[in-house]
Amino acid sequence: MLTPQVPVAKEGYPFIAFAAFCTFVLALLDLPAATTVSLVATTFVLYFFRDPERFVPTGDQALVSPADGKVIQVERVQTNPFTEMAAVKISIFMNVFNVHVNRIPFPGKVEKIVYKPGKFYSADSAKGGLENEYCAAVIATAAGKKVAFVQIAGLIARRIVCWLEPGDEVTRGRRFGLIRFGSRVDLYLPLETELLIKVGDKVRGGETLLGRLRP
Repeated sequence: MLTPQVPVAKEGYPFIAFAAFCTFVLALLDLPAATTVSLVATTFVLYFFRDPERFVPTGDQALVSPADGKVIQVERVQTNPFTEMAAVKISIFMNVFNVHVNRIPFPGKVEKIVYKPGKFYSADSAKGGLENEYCAAVIATAAGKKVAFVQIAGLIARRIVCWLEPGDEVTRGRRFGLIRFGSRVDLYLPLETELLIKVGDKVRGGETLLGRLRP
């Protein structure tokens, strides 16, 4: 049975409260047009920070999506700064209408967290992937494999939230953070990973099976 969860991420409370307060003030000032616009904005902010429960796939080797969105890239890379080895890279772009709470793709132990401030290009662009602000987590699986997932800020996003710390033992599908207002998550996986998705697929964080890590 799933543990009951408030369906809105707590990081959104200040934004929701501010938008609702502005709507209230505009209503008191008897400005119907401005009140309507503000009410629409408040509704959107509430919608953006929604945090629905998900049914996480079972199976020891199951690799789940860390984010809602669209797969925009699947490729092999010779090296990367996170696992420091050749890997399969998967990029998932989240638009402003997607759920932005991120989830652990595979169980293991957090080896390191790497944060880098940067610019705010569109998250689905090559330049955004290279130069934007990011926060990367690298986990070691029970089989000794390394999996990295990287939160990348987008054109509008100005804050990445990551709750993980080195040494944390994490489980598949657990919430680990979010990115505010448009962003992207990259995965770096062992080369032998069996993939079940392709470019253009729509995925759901904590629920869509991306593939399996072969033992």
